[in-house]
Amino acid sequence: MQGGVLRFLCGALLLTQEPALAAGIDRQKWVLRRESGTNYACKCYPGDTCWPDSGQWQKLNATVGGNLQVDIPPGAPCYNTFKGPLGDVQTYNADECATVTANWTSEQFQVEQPAAALWTYFTNDTCRPTTNPTDNCTLGYYPVLVIMAKTVAHIQAGINFARENNLRLIIRNTGHDFLGRSVGWGALVINTHSFQDIKFTDTWQGASGYNGSAVTVGAGVQAFQVLKQANALKPPKIMVTGECATVGVAGGLVQGGGHGPLTNLYGFLADTALEFKVITADGKLTTANAKTKADLFWALRGGGPAAFAVIVEATYKTFDDQPSAGVSFDIDASVTTNATLFWEAVRVFHGHSARMVDDHGLYVYWELGTAGQNLHVHPIVGVGMTADQLAAALQPLYDDLAALGVRPAVTTRAFPTFYDLYEAMFESEVAGNSALTGGWTVARADVAANSTGIVDAFRTVLGAGSFIIGHMWSAGYGLPRAEWNASAVNPRFRDAVSKVITVVPVAGNAPLAEKAAAQDKLTNVVDAALRAAAPNGCAYVNEADPYQPNWQNAFWGTNYPALLKIRQKYDPDGLFYAVSTPGTENWTQIETDTRLCRKL
Repeated sequence: MQGGVLRFLCGALLLTQEPALAAGIDRQKWVLRRESGTNYACKCYPGDTCWPDSGQWQKLNATVGGNLQVDIPPGAPCYNTFKGPLGDVQTYNADECATVTANWTSEQFQVEQPAAALWTYFTNDTCRPTTNPTDNCTLGYYPVLVIMAKTVAHIQAGINFARENNLRLIIRNTGHDFLGRSVGWGALVINTHSFQDIKFTDTWQGASGYNGSAVTVGAGVQAFQVLKQANALKPPKIMVTGECATVGVAGGLVQGGGHGPLTNLYGFLADTALEFKVITADGKLTTANAKTKADLFWALRGGGPAAFAVIVEATYKTFDDQPSAGVSFDIDASVTTNATLFWEAVRVFHGHSARMVDDHGLYVYWELGTAGQNLHVHPIVGVGMTADQLAAALQPLYDDLAALGVRPAVTTRAFPTFYDLYEAMFESEVAGNSALTGGWTVARADVAANSTGIVDAFRTVLGAGSFIIGHMWSAGYGLPRAEWNASAVNPRFRDAVSKVITVVPVAGNAPLAEKAAAQDKLTNVVDAALRAAAPNGCAYVNEADPYQPNWQNAFWGTNYPALLKIRQKYDPDGLFYAVSTPGTENWTQIETDTRLCRKL
């Protein structure tokens, strides 16, 4: 254990229950609780009699090659003392504090931490960098212990230990998540980021019948890593990844679906998956593909992150890279200060969404209201296009804006490959923010029927103090219709032409009433306006409000019943947990979002 100075606390803390309330519940394994008139059976946490003792943890540490460590928040070097649930640790180090402070907003810095979250709301905003080392640094909602897994056997040992001791288990490869799935109060984390193998093949020999080029990546590989190596091939290759370069490509991204700049051409990342090597809740390593465990393979392709198994490696199709062109522009105060005119320009821009993706296969990344009255479009991507071809495709948009008197300065650039465009035109994202995240998609039928109403909803979003990050793509544009149902992503995604992320800033350590008000605003004001304006849309599980009404249908539509059965088959006891994923209806975090419990 880290430093050998921590005490493993095993104090009794069981709530007395009537025997009938605990029927069928193993009192040696579950902690019984009652809150707001409901009875719960909860996972085991420090201080509970079922929490493993020091000897059990030391045995696990030996099994995983000494790679079990106490989780200390990344900001702890700025504090004299980290006051953790397993004991106090003296942590102040001026040089390390300076490094943490300088890199706090760096996504890559946070990715490389054992159990950090890129956005901090769900950590309770605890132990952020400070200039006062006497401030209080606690664990907050960070996990308690981390296995820095180096081998498959390490992952298996962690899964088995968590299952046998009824611990909350979290799987983390990059922590690139808006919804707090990479952290959790009192949890054990298995960190898979060290799995960094990347192997390319010209001809995939697998179960799907596909015999084209492919890449197999380890669980911890990030988009920028695999794209760089693919670009170095002769000829250069590309694969579907997220728009963000730091996201892992073999974890929550593919399990949620995985959209990105190449979605128009090839669908979601999940649509390009050929095979997974995974560890299931029983601790067994298995292969899932079109012929072996085909139901699990289908569910892993968009059926929900951290819900069915731990992905050790994934194999995806790759494609020949192509010359590409990109466009960027802003409609801001330098273009117009007239609010009415600005919103009319937004309506014109968004009204072209279906035409841009359906007629030309363009991908559009845009932001609205992130810096006041501003529409930031950066970039519009035309894969396989020249600069002239992209300009011609966008001329109707430019003409309609000019008819309003809105003439933004447009930058058009050409590149020898999509990879070169990706490197040059996609802007870096930042970590360290504290906010709630929601979102919704807009179907082409909604754009046709209610373009003005959709933009009115955008105005409601901004008026509530939120902002929008938008994407335009069609997940069915370049994917053969026969393949649309081969992955578990919501079928309604094939009709989407615009997807927005909504963000409601709120401090993770805000008073409970303030946090509740922010969640209510997100669910019942911000996202409610979008749901009403675009009734044919759906929600993307990696970038949406997990507490929205009827989340099962919003995230998976008609696929949900099948996903529920698969979850019950492969993880009947609920070892794996991520909020609002198949099979979690009876699970919740009680006692101010701490203990993970099952309703009795």
